[in-house]
Amino acid sequence: MYEIQIPEPHYPGVEADRYKQVMAQVELADDVGFDYFWTVEHHFLREFSHCSAPEVLYGAISQRTKRIRIGHAVALLPGAYNHPVRVAERAAVLDIISDGRMDLGTGRSTTLIEMDGFEVDPETTKAQWREAIEMIPRMWTEDPFSHSGEFYNIPPRSVIPKPVQDPHPPMWMACSQPTSFGEAGDLGVGVLCFNLGGHEQLVERVQIYRDAVQNAHPIGRMVNDNIAALCMVHVAETDEEAYDSAAREGEWFVGKAEELYAPWSGRNVPDSYRFAVNAVQEERVDKTAADHIESGAFAMGSPETVIKTLEKYREAGVDQILCFMQMGNLPHSKIMNSIRMFGKYVIPHFL
Repeated sequence: MYEIQIPEPHYPGVEADRYKQVMAQVELADDVGFDYFWTVEHHFLREFSHCSAPEVLYGAISQRTKRIRIGHAVALLPGAYNHPVRVAERAAVLDIISDGRMDLGTGRSTTLIEMDGFEVDPETTKAQWREAIEMIPRMWTEDPFSHSGEFYNIPPRSVIPKPVQDPHPPMWMACSQPTSFGEAGDLGVGVLCFNLGGHEQLVERVQIYRDAVQNAHPIGRMVNDNIAALCMVHVAETDEEAYDSAAREGEWFVGKAEELYAPWSGRNVPDSYRFAVNAVQEERVDKTAADHIESGAFAMGSPETVIKTLEKYREAGVDQILCFMQMGNLPHSKIMNSIRMFGKYVIPHFL
């Protein structure tokens, strides 16, 4: 899982270097047995995320890898970011050129830095996302496609090309608040979530999803009933080496993420964002990497230690770990070693 982080200070060519490193890391991950490569879509988030045009990166990755799936986590669906027709078209092309390895996750954006930059009204993002996510699988499977709604009116048109996966690529959605887990289950799409709230909270939300997905009203022609949870992961020969290498970078990630919510202060927070904003503000305590390791949000250590942490996710009912390895300024060489060790020692344990 990638944000493509580049903390200051920046040197000339640092972004080019980082993208080349990411591609090398994904090629290695493909070789050692990782199942998925995921990235975000973010805009204007200097240092925190330089991944603003992920579909372009996916095209390159699709030609450098053989088996690893390519996941969009997530395509921002308010129309000012991405018109749903363009999302469906780009995902279909990626599915074709990757030989059916594309997964599409969707979301609506959470930072005012991005929303204000694209003139997106926070009051409407939920409704825009919902209308768009219901349209996309229909575009993949209907010909001609037409739609009449609150935000989009499309006369009968052929949305082409069509994806190669039958009936269409798996769909996912970003989930943070309890109601979104239930909504994902009802829509028959997979969950992409964080785990900063601890094991008990994760178990509760997994159960909300499992209860809902049993009676799904799928938006597409398939149900994706999988849950993927993000975890900051770094594997080294010993716990001490892993902690010394990655703890500070993990703390940097969490602190920077909290900063992104600062612009909400003094603004009227829409009901659909209130839970997420409050949760981040409540998280603004001086938690250390050790605290996050204890809670399970970080899996840093020897292979044995990392396995013990990730076993808790399996016990909670999580199907996939979004291994966040490129955090802060963690050196490329250490990330590559972590990927190798994860593939050699951790992945076989869960097969």
